[in-house]
Amino acid sequence: MRILELFKEILAERNLKIDFNINNIKMDSRQIEKDDVFFAIDGGNAFVRSVLKAGASLVIYDDKDAKIDDERAILVEDTIGMMQNLARRYRRMLDVKIIGITGTNGKTSTKDIVYSVLAKHYTGIKSQGNYNNHIGLPYTILQLREKDEFAVLEMGMSDFGEIDLLCEISGIDYGIITNIGESHLEFLKTVDNVFKAKGEMLKHLSHDSRILFGDDEYLGKVEGIKVGFEKENNFIINSITESEEGVIFTLSGEEYEIFINGYYNAINASLAVALGKKLGLTYSEIKEGLRDAALSSMRYERIEKGEKLYINDAYNADPLSMKSAFKSFDTLYNDTYKIMVLGDMLELGENSKSYHAALKKELCETRVDMIFLFGEEMKALKECFDETAKVYHYEDKQEIVNKIEAIREKSTILLKGSRGMKLEEIIK
Repeated sequence: MRILELFKEILAERNLKIDFNINNIKMDSRQIEKDDVFFAIDGGNAFVRSVLKAGASLVIYDDKDAKIDDERAILVEDTIGMMQNLARRYRRMLDVKIIGITGTNGKTSTKDIVYSVLAKHYTGIKSQGNYNNHIGLPYTILQLREKDEFAVLEMGMSDFGEIDLLCEISGIDYGIITNIGESHLEFLKTVDNVFKAKGEMLKHLSHDSRILFGDDEYLGKVEGIKVGFEKENNFIINSITESEEGVIFTLSGEEYEIFINGYYNAINASLAVALGKKLGLTYSEIKEGLRDAALSSMRYERIEKGEKLYINDAYNADPLSMKSAFKSFDTLYNDTYKIMVLGDMLELGENSKSYHAALKKELCETRVDMIFLFGEEMKALKECFDETAKVYHYEDKQEIVNKIEAIREKSTILLKGSRGMKLEEIIK
């Protein structure tokens, strides 16, 4: 068991000899079972004694003030740094292909779709939930087992150097960049800087191991395997047809289907097809993988409550993903009363209000009966409409709930906003 070997090597380097086994690697003290290894990160240091009592075989912690007299408790300078070091070394002990996925939006959906495709031929894992940073990525790598042949790792960032670190830790073999757009501008200031930060992945990959959305203004200039609508791409999206059941699309003359809504998910799926072909999957394997794909929660998630269907796409939002959501919503559910609930797009920096106001053009081209806006930044969008428009701004989510419940017709409600706005509370 190589992960056990690795931990014993690490302890030997510290002149420690402990007889132990490893069941699983955990960061949540509430989930500890016998022989688990626990990494105490930040507040986790307060639970070292309780996880030892629960049967943990090792605890890695960095609270120098704690007085823990147990050979299983290993005090280190920095728990996160230790986890990263272990993940770096463990990855290089394994014969596994690492696929990294980044981009302004679509990372999680693309990760889910890629995993579903590759799992039709290979054994592997994907990063769970929002484990896409300097903690979540090494933690995911430590979940790998020797039988695994691939890992699909989402890579998030908010500043320079973060993607570079994640690629270095994971020893990335293939990478997908979904797009470059207005996100994290509060920190990065310009879209050029967003590209530079996301593009840190590129130096870790050869040209033929990069899968890129070639129609993107930035990615179109980068060497790699390109997917998009333009004829210059290696894989050309010929058509996309969306229905309430999902999306059918044709890529370089071959037809595929995903039972997931969202025009943009056809693009994400096309990136997965390109990678699948690169890794030797057959057309039938790829097709079956796409049909079985299921997205993480709050990504165009359908929730029915009586006569109301909620489309919960509120995990995150930026101008590009907002406009893509409008485009899909325009084509669907036109036999129902259609409502949009839009929350603030966060972290857009000093030009945030202008980015919100600029949504008006696409909204005016979308078939929708009523629009509810929530959040301080969305006031800028409300000011773009006159009093005759059915566009309303509210300070309290309960007011939006009351308005929706007052509509007696069969309704479809799209929720779209940044994670911090917690629009899913409207459903609850």
